[in-house]
Amino acid sequence: MPSEFDIINRYFAQTNLIPPASDKTVLLGIGDDCALLQPNSDKALAFSIDTLVEGVHFLVDMDAFLVGYRALMVNISDLAAMGATPAYFTLALTLPWSDEQWLNDFAQGLSAVAQMHSIFLIGGDTTRGPLSITIQVVGQVSPTHALKRSGAKVGDAIYVTGTLGDAAAGLQIIQEEIACDESAANYLANRFYQPSARVNMGQSLVEVANSAIDISDGLLADLAHILKASEVGARVHIDAMPLSSELLSVVDKKTAQQLALTAGDDYELCFTAAPDVEEKLKEVSQKTGVAITRIGEITNDKSLTCVDSDNNEIEFTTLGFRHF
Repeated sequence: MPSEFDIINRYFAQTNLIPPASDKTVLLGIGDDCALLQPNSDKALAFSIDTLVEGVHFLVDMDAFLVGYRALMVNISDLAAMGATPAYFTLALTLPWSDEQWLNDFAQGLSAVAQMHSIFLIGGDTTRGPLSITIQVVGQVSPTHALKRSGAKVGDAIYVTGTLGDAAAGLQIIQEEIACDESAANYLANRFYQPSARVNMGQSLVEVANSAIDISDGLLADLAHILKASEVGARVHIDAMPLSSELLSVVDKKTAQQLALTAGDDYELCFTAAPDVEEKLKEVSQKTGVAITRIGEITNDKSLTCVDSDNNEIEFTTLGFRHF
């Protein structure tokens, strides 16, 4: 059975995961008590950390490549929400066993995402226990232009990227709660297994949007965080929800809207911006290849209201996923 240090050296000290020698920001990487960084002086460091627990945040017996892929990508999504450029990450891995094939596949999943977003492993820990993964990501962003939850202004329009509700339907398909044709099943399942962190979009919104958040727990739940931080309210038009044709092929429109509003796991961005930047947002959408949809507006009454096409208020018993 390989030791903790054997695991680190064999699976995580690979060339495409650790910083190259040319990266002078990293003074000391994996293998010591701490990593040492000397950041660019005109950039702020953006930190975020998430723990993923088997059976809660990813499926029991989920393919190890997909576990690694998803674990790193959903953390990078937090950097995207602030307009930050991914730079480094640390990994704390708790394992109930030392399965070398699992470790190899998991490391390859990490590596695929790391190469995609030019982010490098600089430290971490391994220990024995129930399977869980804690990743801390570090990014760089202009301290004066970082996107925050607290910047929404009364009169702002509310936007989302991509389509919503896909990942939740994908999870139901994986769990055999929904039956559908193979093409739709593959698309929706992949939206759960391999989400996309909207890094390019976040960077493009830095001087355009007033506030932003990534959609992990559900649109309404995450939008509520913006409203609380900004001390404002919102009016959301449920018929404006961007829904994929694949989602609409497996559930009815009402169910699709509910998934889009409350289900989460899509890791798209929700942001607010002044109404007069519509043309700029069209340019951003074309540049990034990601659709942007206006779904509502920021109000001054500090409440979150959803309305249908007839302006009737629609109530939801839950806004999204709750951790406790």
